[in-house]
Amino acid sequence: MADDLEAVTSAVLTASRVLVAISARSLAAAEDRVTLPQFRMLLVVGQGETKLVTLAERLGVNPSTAMRMADRLAAAGLLKREVNPQNRRETLLRLTGIGRRIVDEVTARREAEIAAILARMPAPRRQALITAMREFTDAAGEPPTTASFPLGWPDPSS
Repeated sequence: MADDLEAVTSAVLTASRVLVAISARSLAAAEDRVTLPQFRMLLVVGQGETKLVTLAERLGVNPSTAMRMADRLAAAGLLKREVNPQNRRETLLRLTGIGRRIVDEVTARREAEIAAILARMPAPRRQALITAMREFTDAAGEPPTTASFPLGWPDPSS
């Protein structure tokens, strides 16, 4: 049993390297426009209009850091900052069309590369992978894909 666990652990680690490489390549195409921390901010804001304080919490940064990042992204035309009409002390952030396109392009590249790899697998093995990945994510306590969280993974402390 221990040998089986080691073999599975090794296989998952290898697969994780593939997935990290795919993510890095998909972001590389946008790195002339945004850094990884900026892309993280775009991802979170892309889930819906966000208060600056909430954004800072979700990214695990100070509100002043989030404000500086948002200022840079707004200056680049990727974010729109507005005063919250219900509470004038709050700043609301949302993606501009250009910001949305960057998020969509990076996500589409990642999906396309994963789909190309999966297409090279026999259909029965893809079905087995669905089952295995669902069991893996369930064991990890991963929320469903419809849940909202930065970068596609939850904060283990929440």
